[in-house]
Amino acid sequence: MSGDYFHRVHDQTPTRFWINNPSGEDLERAIAAGAINCTTNPSYCSKLLQSDPRYIQGVIDRVIRETEDDDVAAIRVYQESAKRVMDRFLPLYEQSVGGYGYVTMQDDPRADENPEATIRAALRNRTLGKNSMAKIPVIKSGLEALEACVAESIPICATEVFSIAQAVRMCDLYERAAERTGNRPPFYVTHITGIFDEYLGKVAKREGIEIAPDVLAQAGCTIARKEYRLLKERGYQTTMLGGGARGPHHFTEMVGGEVHVTINWTTAQEIIEADEPIISRIDAETPQSAIDELSEKFVDFQRAYQEDGLCVEEFAGYGPVQLFRNSFLKGYYLLLAEIAARRHAQAL
Repeated sequence: MSGDYFHRVHDQTPTRFWINNPSGEDLERAIAAGAINCTTNPSYCSKLLQSDPRYIQGVIDRVIRETEDDDVAAIRVYQESAKRVMDRFLPLYEQSVGGYGYVTMQDDPRADENPEATIRAALRNRTLGKNSMAKIPVIKSGLEALEACVAESIPICATEVFSIAQAVRMCDLYERAAERTGNRPPFYVTHITGIFDEYLGKVAKREGIEIAPDVLAQAGCTIARKEYRLLKERGYQTTMLGGGARGPHHFTEMVGGEVHVTINWTTAQEIIEADEPIISRIDAETPQSAIDELSEKFVDFQRAYQEDGLCVEEFAGYGPVQLFRNSFLKGYYLLLAEIAARRHAQAL
């Protein structure tokens, strides 16, 4: 395994590699492979229970001796886990003068639709390190929180984006907030490709929709490329971040663009092991026949592909957003359950 694939991508293209929800060992491997930033989310600690159990259980045991409130404990466990990553990326942040080395954080998903809670979490997490980045869901409450984060110059990663409408609305709001306040903190807009494909697959299975796997696999990247072109054409001062990858193509299909893509280490390993030539795919055109078929068979593809396909009030209830958020809720409840179980064991 040569391990230099991502270094070659960085040398030959403007595309960049981020690592998602890493264990301690995977964090070191990712940094060595060229990761420039890291994403975490509300399911991070539950994933560490599988990938890095000794570490996360030690953190939980220490925290629950210091607080009797499980909700407070969950926040502190997540903060400590994210800070471990921040500390490891801090040298890169300092060497790049704040260009790289960020770690995104997104708190308790049960409070996603409370803008005040989102703002409080961003302010609280900022105290962990100067390379902290707030992860804000692009739903109505997140739009409100974004303005406050711009006013506070907090770096922002806009997440849970599955549609062109969400991306455009968030970018327009950021531009207005930046002009009003004079602040332009780093601003990334995600597009969640793989989970969108996963969602359409679930719809197809549930509703008996027949569609070739190779057509279905183009859905997320098709919308992502359209979003990328639109953001560039309009001159938004943002960087598009690919997320929610479910396979190597969710990275390799974006290579060549001024795009950053966050992937799990298992996916990164697959890409490294394949060690393929660096080929620019960002300008590849999805066959019109595939777009037509996806539009005809999935109304949710239409809603994501069209700029006016969703209104703000529909963002939170949109099917792919719900699927993504449910995974966060599941992970967060697993963390709370582990906290409760270990607290009970300590009391015996």
